[in-house]
Amino acid sequence: MATQLLVSLSGVHSATLDDCAALAADLDVRGVPFSLLVVPRNPGSCAVVRWIRQRRDQGDAVLMHGYDHTADPIGSWGSYTVARVGRRAEFATLPAHEAGLRLHAAGFLMERLNLRTDVFAPPRWLASPGTLRALDDRGYQVCAAATGVHEMCSNQIHRGRVLGFGAFGLAHGDRAEPWLCRAMVLGAARAARRGTLVRIAVDAADLSRGGRRSALLDAVDVALHHRAKPSTYAALPAQLASSPALAA
Repeated sequence: MATQLLVSLSGVHSATLDDCAALAADLDVRGVPFSLLVVPRNPGSCAVVRWIRQRRDQGDAVLMHGYDHTADPIGSWGSYTVARVGRRAEFATLPAHEAGLRLHAAGFLMERLNLRTDVFAPPRWLASPGTLRALDDRGYQVCAAATGVHEMCSNQIHRGRVLGFGAFGLAHGDRAEPWLCRAMVLGAARAARRGTLVRIAVDAADLSRGGRRSALLDAVDVALHHRAKPSTYAALPAQLASSPALAA
């Protein structure tokens, strides 16, 4: 079975909706569905939510993308001060109980939006062991993390790093732009040749930058050239059921 190509889109809001619709049209021509990351507490305008529902009904996937992206939320919930360096992503260090509380609140909001899903993508793709336990306890099927996709019911991890303009750990100045674009295309080609998941992530804000938009489509095209099969995070477990070579 061919490796899988997964394209995800985050940061959809009113100002980027036209760019997102144009990207969707380009992917439709290529037969590539994509996975839409939704922040439950800040899903965007009514027009954005309607568009996401429409895309879901056409075969794209909806992922719950954290709750509200609070930086290091355990620091504000505890009764003591924790010394720490930097700010952690929302679900990066949470224990199971506190992750469960946030998942419960997020799930309630997704229900109200008519965007219920059992697929989760944590902010910055970072999920603590406690978050994974909480997801499993609440019946989630998939958690898309930074270095692989966790299939909860089988306890498998399908390996593949996220390729995105925010995933390379570099300053995003103009001088770095050509390198970032080249890295995405080469990363997609390398993953497809090796038979690991090809995971391309784009923020809607990147779509207004011509170089990044072109690199995204070039990365999709090179993965398809290497016979990667387009999929979504929601459809991934079923499509990989007969492909143990991709599982850890």
